[in-house]
Amino acid sequence: MKLYKTLLADFEEMSMGYSAIGIIASSCLGSVAAMLILMNGHTFVDMLQLFIVVIVCMGFNTVILAQFKSKIVFNALLLSLAISSIFILINIF
Repeated sequence: MKLYKTLLADFEEMSMGYSAIGIIASSCLGSVAAMLILMNGHTFVDMLQLFIVVIVCMGFNTVILAQFKSKIVFNALLLSLAISSIFILINIF
């Protein structure tokens, strides 16, 4: 929890710069997840996974564009990176 509070305080201090970096990181990780999902096939489960990854990444971009509070943007970034990473790991193995 201490790491979360430290990272959140740093994010709030320079939220504009970190938001730009977050958009790049979320988009890149989301596109890798989407590529791996589509490489596995086009079944209903694959399309559901793709839908989840796209919605979460677009949700993060929406939170930034709507200029939500820094804490909400930070939590959305963590969620987006976590979901994309989970689906990358699922589809690699």
